[in-house]
This record gives sequence, structure tokens and C-alpha cells, in this order.
Amino acid sequence: MRKFEKTQILKNVGSSWSALAVNVVVGIFLSPFIVHRLGDAAFGIWILIFSVTGYYGLFDLGIRSSIIRYVSKYTATGDHEKLARFVNTSLFTYTAIGMVSMVITTVLSFQVGKLFHIPLEMGSEAHVLLLIVGASVSLGFPLGVFGGMLEGLQRFYILNWTSIGATLLRAGLIVYFLNRGYGLITVALITVGLPILSSILRGMIVFRSCPVPLGLRYIERESFRNMATYGGTTFLVVVAGRLRFRTDELVLGSMMSTVAITYFSFGARIVDYAQEFVSSLAQIFVPMSSQSEAKGDLNRLRKVYIAGNRVCALLILPITVVLIVLGKHVIRIWVGARYVPHSYPVLVVLIIPFALMLMQSASGRVLFGIGKHQAMAKVTLLEGIANLILSIALVPTLGVVGDALGTAVPLGCTFLLFMPRHLKKQIGVPVGSFVRQAYSLPFLLTLPLLGVVWLMNRYFTPRNLIQLVLEIGAAFLIYGVGALWAYRTGRVFQIEDSGAPVPPQSQQVTLEPVISVEYQEES
Repeated sequence: MRKFEKTQILKNVGSSWSALAVNVVVGIFLSPFIVHRLGDAAFGIWILIFSVTGYYGLFDLGIRSSIIRYVSKYTATGDHEKLARFVNTSLFTYTAIGMVSMVITTVLSFQVGKLFHIPLEMGSEAHVLLLIVGASVSLGFPLGVFGGMLEGLQRFYILNWTSIGATLLRAGLIVYFLNRGYGLITVALITVGLPILSSILRGMIVFRSCPVPLGLRYIERESFRNMATYGGTTFLVVVAGRLRFRTDELVLGSMMSTVAITYFSFGARIVDYAQEFVSSLAQIFVPMSSQSEAKGDLNRLRKVYIAGNRVCALLILPITVVLIVLGKHVIRIWVGARYVPHSYPVLVVLIIPFALMLMQSASGRVLFGIGKHQAMAKVTLLEGIANLILSIALVPTLGVVGDALGTAVPLGCTFLLFMPRHLKKQIGVPVGSFVRQAYSLPFLLTLPLLGVVWLMNRYFTPRNLIQLVLEIGAAFLIYGVGALWAYRTGRVFQIEDSGAPVPPQSQQVTLEPVISVEYQEES
């Protein structure tokens, strides 16, 4: 690998981890601060409105992934004319989508009080909040072209550093204004305004590094057709992601109350942080598997599949153990003891199937990389539908835990029954061999950590954040020693060549290399 490529990878990965760390730290600090200033009901409305507008992401139609793909392709080939046509067609399409979403926002804002159980005295705030957030999302569609261009140019570090700056500034402004008595609408203006400013800044940067002429004459049908064709399957995955992970707040808001959303969100938020931690690493397996497929190197593809999932398991298994054993202390110290009876069961119910999914994070990326993610898209869509139906059925009797079970059961079935068998069919790695090679080492290394955490939890109760951090740090220190030994001895990447022959129909696929596609929606 060239020195420039190594430097680029380090800059992208390092900035990605930095952005994730800042988001987690700010989220841990800011969530309890906001909920204690605004109250449970207002905080629940906050989450509900962002969940509603989050569905506007469906209007993306897979365009973002096509921007990444074709910007990378046309800059690599030096075809500036096609690049200009594609960028302008994307801007035009996104602008039209933004206008449609703004009309929908206006209509929904007058119905929000009727659709959800919102306290009467907060109805006007919910109306204004939906207008503000919906308008920012609508404007974010055309502005999002700049972020897609940066990803296509492999300038992830620009995205990440601008995101870090906006996140830190947002936290500071929210604390400042809430301490001076301002309320929900002010917090919303700060939260949605800074990302817009960041997108404008990214646009200025991207057009300096990659000048593209703008004008209606560059809009063409061929670019739109390429955009629609490439983004079609990705759009199906996006729909599935919304049904799988973004229906909980809507179900609770329509069947229970905004307070129930608050209780659910704290347990689910912790799981989201764990998911982001693993997913930020797993995205590198898309281009690696794509390259292996393009070169016809099936053995390397199998190694990416097994070693990639092993590394993901090495990350998520210790986190899962810590959250199950110490989760009550985490929630108590983070947001308060009164949330533990409601939020901790949600955390436990969700973290187990999510661990199954995250242990196989490389599997979905491999399927995207080799261009065989159609079956996965269909299965995850069915999973999302089952999630919604099961949640609606269980919430009346089990409340927030029933909603969590509605997500957990279909998710667990997908990654226990479908994913390993589907990868066996596609690349010929037997399920038993995959499980043994990918997960034996992570499970063995996690056992000492489990013992340490269990003993500390039995004989020591952390009273504050510092004690909790020290307790978790001591556990991870034990785990880190084992992980370092595994890395230094080469066991982390040691793979047996035990793949079975791949069926002929699975080999007859022509694949253009994919630069970057995320199969799971951002949290």
C-alpha cells in the first residue's frame, strides 16, 4: 500500500473515531442535562419529533450512495463533464425532494397533536418544533450533496472534523441558553442550525478542491437513470433500517405517552452508542471485499469475512458483558435512579440481539462489497415489518419492554437463522467453521473480564461517575491484556482455509468496485 494511501486511511479512521468519541461524551453529558431542565414530557416530544422527521430519510431514495459511487468514479477517470452532470442532477433532484418534504412537514405540523399523546399545554410547541426540524431536514437534502462528494473524494476527515466542531459548539450553546431559562424551541434552533452551517462550509471546501460548474444545462436523464438504478437496492435497505430501528418512538408516542419515550430512549441510547462504535470500524470491509471480488481472490474474501467479524466480536462482546452486569449503575449515575426500573430492562432486551448483529457487522459489508445484498435487503425489510407488528402487539401488555422485545426477536432471528447461512451460500464458508474461527477467541478473551466485572459488581457499588469509570476501566484493562496478547501473537488475523466450493451461480456476478456504502442507517 502506498504511503499516501496509508496516510489517508489513518486520517479518515482517526477522525472517525474522534468524532464518535466526541458524540458519545457530549451525548452522555447533554441528555440528562436537557431532560432535567425541560422535563420528561418535553424531552419525549423532542425525541418524538426527531423520530418523525427521521423518516424523511426515506426520500433519499439511495441517492447519497450513488453520489459517493459516481463522484469517486468520475474523479478517478478524470471525466469532469460527467461529474458536472451527475452533481447538478443530484442537486436538482435533492432540491425537488426537499420541497416535497417541506410540504409534508407543513401538513403534519397541524396534525401532530392528534396523531400522538402530547399534553395539551405543549401542543403549540410541538407544532413549531416540527416546522423547525422539518425545514432543516428539507434544506439538508440539497446541502447533503456536498457531504456525499467529500465521501466520494475519500475526504472523510473533513466531514468528521466539521462534525466535531459543530457538536462541541452545539453542546456549549445549549448549556448556555438552558441555564438562562430558554426552552425547547431554542434548543431545536441550535441543534438544527449548526449542521446547516457545517454543510455550507463543506460545500465551500469541496468546490475548492474539486471545482464543478453549476447550471441547469448540466441536468440530464442519463445521470438520473444511473442514480436511480444504483440507489434502488440501497433504498430498500434504508426502508428496512427505518422499520427496524426507528419505529419504537412512534409506537410508544401513539400508544402510550411521551414520558414512555423518554424511559425507552435512555436504554436504547446506550445500545446505539455501542452500535456506532462497531459500525464505524466495520465500514472499511466494503472496499476490502469489493477489491477481493474484483480480483477473483475468493480466499482473501473469506478471510475478510471471518477476520472482520472476529474483530467486530472482539469489540462488542466486552461491551455487552459490561452493560448487562453494570447497566443499572450506568443508568443511575448517568440520568438518575428513577429511570433504572424502566430503562435497564430495555437495555438488556436490546443489547443481546444487537450484539448478535454487531458480531456479524462484516457480513453485511461483504455482501455489499460483492454486490449480493439483494436477499439481505428483502430479509431485513421483512424483519422491519415483523418488528412493527410485534411491537404494536406487545406494548399494551408489556409497555416499553414490549416495544424492545418487538425489535429484539426479529433482529435475533435474522442474525441467527439467515445471515451465516446466506454467507455460506455466497462465499462457501460452512456455518460451523465460521462460528468456530470467528468467535472462539473473542469469547475466551471475554471470560476473564466477565469474572472481574461480576466480582466488582458483587462487592463494590460505584457512587459517582469517577468510580464507575475506574471500575469499567479496570475490567477493560484485564481484557486489553488478553487482546494485546492475541494481536502480538497473530491470532487476531489467523484464518484457516476451510471454505467450501461456491456454487457456480454465486460466482457468475460481475461487480464494479464499491467505494463506500453503509448498509445500516445512522443512529
